[in-house]
Amino acid sequence: MDLAQPVCHRHNDRITFLRCSRCDRYICPDCSIDSAVGQRCPDCSPQQPRRVTTRAAGPARTGGGSRARNVGGSLTPAVLAIMAITVVAYLLQWALGNTIRNNFAHATWLVAGGEWWRGVTAAFLHSKSFFFHILFNMYFLYVLGPRMEQQVGSASFIGLYLGSAAGGGAAFQFLVDERAWALGASGAVFGLLGAALAGAFRVRKTPQGMAVFRQLAFVLAINLFLPFVIGNVAWEAHLGGLAAGLVIAVIWQRIPPGPKLNRSRTMTAWAVTAIALALLWAA
Repeated sequence: MDLAQPVCHRHNDRITFLRCSRCDRYICPDCSIDSAVGQRCPDCSPQQPRRVTTRAAGPARTGGGSRARNVGGSLTPAVLAIMAITVVAYLLQWALGNTIRNNFAHATWLVAGGEWWRGVTAAFLHSKSFFFHILFNMYFLYVLGPRMEQQVGSASFIGLYLGSAAGGGAAFQFLVDERAWALGASGAVFGLLGAALAGAFRVRKTPQGMAVFRQLAFVLAINLFLPFVIGNVAWEAHLGGLAAGLVIAVIWQRIPPGPKLNRSRTMTAWAVTAIALALLWAA
């Protein structure tokens, strides 16, 4: 198989970076079967829990013949847990007034005073006066998160999300030159967008890869432009989260396939998280 065009060996219309830990062939999330030694394809799994048939190249279609949208998907465990924690935190913000914000939002002077964890906990809080703040962030988490978690595993995905959140917090802490508050999952979501961009860039020479890359680049451009038309946007956290997600994804792409692939991905994501937290601690 041409490594410049990584597609599932059973569904050759699906771009993927996930490989079977036994035969090393590319597999899409629908073909991936969890095992004690990583993800395996149905041919290499002793349990054969699902039947998968090969489909010809072309856009996926629904039973009625219409083209299926490749957006979002069934909520995966880590995405569901992050959403649940974020929604509960949002409800507590309403129930407890400013108590949650005062104790867990990113306040630059308090982080500098030693409360470094605020750089991450702020990612689970959102503006009470602007409901679309949490709505937009959770929507993009739903769009980008499930497929990514299926490809890299829950532990690696959580590391990516928290690493991006911490990277956004570190950037906000060092780039803001005054006392300021910040809260929201935008830094973490920008990290997911950065990881998705890195994946699409790798397959940009294919028609589908280029189409996905252009779509993601357009979404990124819009979001980077928003701070110029909307006030009180922590663009510093956006850039920091984006950078962290890109770094993690680029390192992931250089990890050789094999039984230690998932563990290496997880260690990489959590190493970036640790570095970002160390920067917050040293601020």
